[in-house]
Amino acid sequence: MARFTQAELQTYYGASVPDLLPADDQPLRLLFVGINPGLWTAATQTHFAHPLNRFYPAIFRAGITNRPIDASAGMTAEDRDYFRARGIGFTNIVRRATAKASELTNTELKEGGAELFSLVARRLATQKGPDVVAIAGITAYRTAFNRPKAKQGRQPEPLAGSELWVVPNPSGLNAHETVPTLAAAYAEAARAAGLL
Repeated sequence: MARFTQAELQTYYGASVPDLLPADDQPLRLLFVGINPGLWTAATQTHFAHPLNRFYPAIFRAGITNRPIDASAGMTAEDRDYFRARGIGFTNIVRRATAKASELTNTELKEGGAELFSLVARRLATQKGPDVVAIAGITAYRTAFNRPKAKQGRQPEPLAGSELWVVPNPSGLNAHETVPTLAAAYAEAARAAGLL
């Protein structure tokens, strides 16, 4: 596992992490959307990479991956290729890294929501998906898309034509979720995308 001092992590404020997506001519079945990169994620250039983040244990438990992936030191090229080959992608609503998602402004979330809509619409224009978009974080989703009463789960309206799910945030700061509850929620979205 990578190790960073607090001082080192602070240097990643405002950094971004590139999307991990299959090539435009390859199918994108399930697009996982984080709120924004944390500092550890920015340092490793890998989505959901913080050692206390339960994302990778949850998707393994759900059967979305067939092997455990430790992304805390960053993904290997083999890991990245594995996700692309499975038709799984990663992006964020907001690209700017912060220590906590609560540091984002409502304006940033709304602008990020519009950018996500554009990304999904562009991909759908190639007819290669995403079949399902899974946004990890109900509060950020409500703000970004002006849906103050939205609940977790499948949303009644698609996102630019893709089936839309809001799933729990896997961050260690989201204390009332566990790996089993996260796995159950992620499995529902993956089933809708034809991955399970």
